Order: sequence, then structure tokens, then C-alpha cells
Amino acid sequence: MKLLLLLILINGVDSSVLYYEHYPQNDDSQIQQSTPPRTSPTISECERTIKEVNTGYSEKQDPCLLMNSVMEVKNDCLQQQPNQETLKTINRMENEVIHSIINKTKESQSYTFMDFAMTVVKMNKKTEGCEQITAPSVSKETQTAQILIPGEPFQNVPENQQKVGIVTYDSDQQFNMNNFIMSKVIRIEVFGRDIVNLTNPLVILFPVNNYTNNTNTSYIYSCQYYDERGNDTWKTDGCNTTQLSDDVVKCSCNHMTPFAVLLVEVNNINGQQWEILSVISYIGCCLSAIFSAFSVLTFIFKRNARAEVSSSIHVSLSGSLFLLNMSFMLSEWAATLKNKEVCVFIAVTMHYSLLSCFTWMAVEALHLYLLLIRVFNIYIKYYMTKLSLIGWGVPAVVVGSLLSIHINHPFYGTKDVRLSYYNTTNTVCWIKAPFVLYGVNLSYFTIVFLFNLVVLLTVSRQIFKLKQVDIKKQKTIPVKDAGTVLGLMCLLGTTWGLAFFTAGYTNYPILYLFCILNTMQGASIFLWMCLTARQTDKQKAAHTKSLSTVDTFTIEKQSGISHA
Repeated sequence: MKLLLLLILINGVDSSVLYYEHYPQNDDSQIQQSTPPRTSPTISECERTIKEVNTGYSEKQDPCLLMNSVMEVKNDCLQQQPNQETLKTINRMENEVIHSIINKTKESQSYTFMDFAMTVVKMNKKTEGCEQITAPSVSKETQTAQILIPGEPFQNVPENQQKVGIVTYDSDQQFNMNNFIMSKVIRIEVFGRDIVNLTNPLVILFPVNNYTNNTNTSYIYSCQYYDERGNDTWKTDGCNTTQLSDDVVKCSCNHMTPFAVLLVEVNNINGQQWEILSVISYIGCCLSAIFSAFSVLTFIFKRNARAEVSSSIHVSLSGSLFLLNMSFMLSEWAATLKNKEVCVFIAVTMHYSLLSCFTWMAVEALHLYLLLIRVFNIYIKYYMTKLSLIGWGVPAVVVGSLLSIHINHPFYGTKDVRLSYYNTTNTVCWIKAPFVLYGVNLSYFTIVFLFNLVVLLTVSRQIFKLKQVDIKKQKTIPVKDAGTVLGLMCLLGTTWGLAFFTAGYTNYPILYLFCILNTMQGASIFLWMCLTARQTDKQKAAHTKSLSTVDTFTIEKQSGISHA
């Protein structure tokens, strides 16, 4: 699970070894390229009509007649491409009327409405285990879902409440949210109660639609539920998927809500490889946090280190890495707490520290360029103060701006991440909105990566060019210089660019390099600081301190490279 630190922080949960949803262009059951969600009006006439119908609702009314009115309003709204808040209002009101129908139905009975068919079944309290029920049919279906209802929810309740309502929707439009739904949406409700945490799971045998895959991407069926109590999205919590045949999928869930089978894109990764990668990344993250803390403590207690600008920059990067590692390792724990504000705080902290890491990597590149390329005429007043304002201030401005939006449109909080190989779901505290994940994180990192890559190539060229000046050692293998370049790669964070090569397919060598190099970034910076501090102590007596931006070690390092 700790592999997510490297793969989802930039790209969200949609990475090459994780599950993610594909948005189809049309509904012809053929895999197409994805399209962005459609925009919808914030307020419309249909929303006001829904509120009026809901306000005039009375328990004395015939719920079937009321349902017909709801259906008419709903169809008008769906034709206008309503926004998520409108859909939430539609589903909530429809669910209330469904519960009313269940309550007023005395014996088992079937109903047919404009958009769905409904069956109310009176459970046999003497039946032990599960009772099999056939879902109501819509649109002249030849195959209908078979449902096994456990008797647990109907124990120790009055006889008139031992009923269950099963709804089969003719259209998934009110639930779609641009997901690729491959079955009918089936809602299972018990009057006046939310059924959760079942000991014996609810089982649904879904007939699924066939599809033609004209791409190189692999897809799997996924049993999911529509989270009406949360953020109105399709989730996998508490549901297990078993594909019995090409056209039948078994869903086992521990609660009762709307269910469907979705088609999700997945790139296969071997389970054993996943375990190894997870262990490597977990150990690496822990070591990175420990060594980052050592770097900060060494800087605090060693006076000579505080006199050098380079050491200050290295420590600032180490501090942001420490904050990133610690906040991520707390993200799963915080997601389990009932206090959602803690999860939001962890998500915000993790986002800020991630952007801070990227910014300080860019500052490292800028400082390196000034020292090794533009050696002369680079005096800048209050140099370190200005770098600190950039390194810590720019991420603060970005996250602060996002928080002002978060107040009205929350997108920091719990995020479900499904590991497709194990068919399990982990909940972490992170960003839920794709536009922030891609529009901010990925764009931010891409700009930093390209800048740092250009600086790295320029500096590397300068290092090897200076190496060739010394004719006496021209024939030796430049192992020391290669090690310097590798250290600079970790220092500037260019190894994070390996994430671009993990998208779309499973490349194990790239994944292993990605995990090892990036999870050990904190340890690499600590080792770099120790080595440079040692060389600085040896040459300190022979040189005076440099002014402002030019610290002693770097000039000596440049000179040492040219005469090594």
C-alpha cells in the first residue's frame, strides 16, 4: 500500500498499477477513448419543481401517485443534463417515496413505473440463511438478476416491517456520473433503516452486457454501490466481485444500497511483485523520514552547516520530505477516524508538503545553475530569505487558494483506492477532485521536472567538460563524476520523472527503479550533505568564506572536479 506514496501523489489513484474508471464517449458497449465530464447548470427550473413536489409531500398521499409525479419531474430534469446536486435531490426524494411504498405494501406485490420496476417481498421469518428473490424485469429482459437476501436484517423486528423492496432501473442515467455501467442498476431497501455491516453478505447474480475491446488496455468487471450517503459516487467498499462466466458476475456486499457492475480499466501486476514493491517502498519511506530528520537535526546543531546556502537548501528539502512521508503514513489512519476534519488536515498537509518538495527541488536546480554555470556576478541581496519565500511560500499560496474553494466545494478528504489484483479497497486522506490532481499536481510537477532536467543536463555537460581539461587523467573512468551526476539526479528530483514511464502499462524495471530511488531520496540527501561537509572541513583552511550566494564548498567542488 505504501507504493501509493510515489504513484498517486502526482497522478492521483489513476496509475498504472491501480484501478481507475474509464469514461465512454457513447453507450454502445464498446471501449472508446475517454471524454471529460459534461458541465451542467447550477440551478434550473426542474430543481425548483423537485423542491415544490418534495415540500407538498404528505404521508397520507398515495405513494404510487406521488412516484408518478416524481418520475415526470425526474425525466424533465435528466433531459436538461442536471448537475450533481440536482441528481442528489432526485435520488433522495425517489428513495423516500420507495420507502413509503414498502411501508404501505401489506403483502408481496410488484409495481411498474415509468423508469423502473419494483418488487416488495414479505420475508419469511422462519427461513434461515438467505432467501432467493428474482429482481423485477424491465424492457422485456430475457435475463434478470437473482438476489440472495440474508435473514439477519429481519430478525427481532415487528412482522409488518419484515419486508424488502427491490428496484430494477431501466436507465442508469441518474447514477451514471460518466461511469461505464455494464448491468442494470438494482436498488435494495428495507423500510426506515440503512442496512450495513451484514455478517452474511447480500449476494446478487448480475447479468452483464457484452463489450468489444478494441484497445490494448485490459478491463475487468467491478461490483460497486452508489454512495448516496456520501459524495454520490460509485464505490467498492464492502463489495467483492466474482466473475462466474462471460455474462454473469456475482456481487457479495455487506450492505443494501443501489448496486451495479462497472467496467474498469486495469493493468495487471503480479501479486508477488506487488508485495515486493510495497515492502521496498514502505521501508524506503520510513528510512527517508528518519534520515530527513537527521539532516534537519544536524543542520540545527552544527554551526558550520548553517553558514552555507547549499546546506540550508538541502535541509529545507529534507524538511518537506519529512513532512510528506509522515503525513502520508498517517493518511490511512486518519481516514478511519470519525472526525473528518483530521482527515482534511492530513490531506492538506500532504498536498502542501508534496508541492513544497517539488518547489525546493526547483530551488536546488536554480542554485546549482547559479553556482556552476553563472559563477560570477550573481550577488543577490537576502538570497536565502528570497529562496525560502519561494520554497515555502509558493506552495502555501497554491494550497491556500484551493482551500478557499474547498470551503464551498470540498475536495480534500477520504479517497477510495482499489487494488485490483486483490480486489480490496483502501481509504486514504487525499484529494477527491480530478481537476486538482491533474490540473495542479501534474502540471506543477511537469514544469519543475522539465526545468530541473535542463539544469541537470547543462551541469552534467559542464562537469564532464571540466574533466577533459586534465590531460593526465583523461583516460581514467569517470566513476566519481558519474556518482556526482547520480547524486544530483536524486537531489533535483528528476528520478520522479520515471512516473511518466509507468502510465499505460506495467514495466517492472521502471517500477523498481522508481520505488528505490524516490523512497530513498531523504537518505540520499543526508548522505550528500555528509560527504560535502567532510570535503568542506578538509579544504576550509585553504579558502575564505564566499560572499552571499556563493558558498565555499561549491566553488571548491568545481575546482576539485576540474583538477581531480
